[in-house]
Amino acid sequence: MSIVRLISPLVPTLAPSDTGNRALALMEENNLLQLPVVADDNYIGLVQENEMLDWDDADNALEGTAFLNFRPAIPLGGHPYEALRIINQMNLSVLPVIDNENKYAGSVTRDSLLKYMAEKSGLDGPGGIIVLEMEANNYSLYQIARICENEDITIINSQMYTTPEGRLEVTLKTNRTSLDPVVSSFERHQYTVKEVYGDQKSMEDVMGKYNLLMNYLNM
Repeated sequence: MSIVRLISPLVPTLAPSDTGNRALALMEENNLLQLPVVADDNYIGLVQENEMLDWDDADNALEGTAFLNFRPAIPLGGHPYEALRIINQMNLSVLPVIDNENKYAGSVTRDSLLKYMAEKSGLDGPGGIIVLEMEANNYSLYQIARICENEDITIINSQMYTTPEGRLEVTLKTNRTSLDPVVSSFERHQYTVKEVYGDQKSMEDVMGKYNLLMNYLNM
């Protein structure tokens, strides 16, 4: 999916002649932490709320200031995943979209990207979540998928994260909430099942059996 389809019509732009106070007023009005500066359809820079608040001369125009040297952007052909990576790394609420000639096409917002991720990755649909932990050289998506398929479970989405200790953490979003059989299967295949988020009733049954056992032992 092209980033163009996620451009928000609600992100206003500033002109180089606008003042810092004008920028702050627009940011507050639109609940944004950054705003793009555009002149003759060219992307000039991205001004940030914290810099405007610290600026002693906020009554002055933005033109000619060092604030306009900050120019994060994503090209028209970019993917939403790349846009989200930039926004996350730079802690932005807005990311300008530009063409090959630096023409401003619009901006995408953090909220619109998170909504896209939730909708397109299946994270907002029903199903359970399993988190596996393993050594990086033991990772095999084919084997993980085969174990799930053998238990009649489909992987809707998978995410990988490398822990500070160098181990791989694999998060699986599945199409089912009853996960006890597949958890047992993973454990039989020597996988470390770190976390499970599934059928609440199943968890209540486990806790109920545990409490009965504890009551019996305490008799």
